[in-house]
Amino acid sequence: MPELPDIVAYIGALEPRALGRKLTRIRLASPFLLRTVDPPVEAVEGKALIGLGRIGKRVVLSFEGDLHAVLHLMVAGRLHWSEKGARINAKTGLAAFDFEGGSLTLTEAGTKKRASLHLIQGEAGLRALDPGGLEPMESTLAEFSRALEKENHTLKRTLSDPRLFSGIGNAYSDEILHRAKLSPLQMSRKLTAQEIARLHQATRDVLREAIERLRPGEGFPEGVTAFRDWHAVHGRFKKPCPVCGTTIQRIRYADNETNYCPKCQTGGKILADRALSRLLRGDWPRSLEELEERGW
Repeated sequence: MPELPDIVAYIGALEPRALGRKLTRIRLASPFLLRTVDPPVEAVEGKALIGLGRIGKRVVLSFEGDLHAVLHLMVAGRLHWSEKGARINAKTGLAAFDFEGGSLTLTEAGTKKRASLHLIQGEAGLRALDPGGLEPMESTLAEFSRALEKENHTLKRTLSDPRLFSGIGNAYSDEILHRAKLSPLQMSRKLTAQEIARLHQATRDVLREAIERLRPGEGFPEGVTAFRDWHAVHGRFKKPCPVCGTTIQRIRYADNETNYCPKCQTGGKILADRALSRLLRGDWPRSLEELEERGW
């Protein structure tokens, strides 16, 4: 799922291409994409784009007349820029936004179509879409600490909860926790003041560095993915940790996975993967030494 740095990259690429230009037409290829009925699509057509923003992992296109188109890309949604009137891909295309100078198209890979478009009139409607999470790049240490301690969950869940922190998902929660040298299963209310400060700094640093790396320059962001070759742990299962060289491990649950370095983050302990540990029961390795002995 595109997260805060990816959304910032999309917005940065759209500004020189669409900002200040009129939206001539919205073409919808999927009736399930549009989740609102008032205002209608026609109300936005013919209006100039006057602002671009972000609500969590959503892209906000603001038009004249206090009208807003809000796109949530979910897991597999991606944005593309083409010549005006470009054909919508028959297999993956969901919509096209035709501006005076080109077309913004939305695609979604896979069979589960989860991406959404909300057309909103007024700021109140925009606020209703905001889960309320703290903006991590703008937060003070005190604000960050309060958000962290609102509920007692694992750090992995806490960082990726949009009600607590805005724009962080599966990939960057892994990266942040590795930078902070904290276990993804550590409980949010069990951190020391020093650990909270370290996590706050790691969050800001990891997101800032990712934004810098993803700046599109003159091109439009293509190939947006949760797996980057410069990530320290996310998507790097069985590869060496760039800090200590220890083999990266993972926990898999449903469609998500958590990646971590045992040496940097868990004191050498291997965190049990629910599905695999249930299968192996007593044979599940509990330490780096056991893991190495078994050749995993």
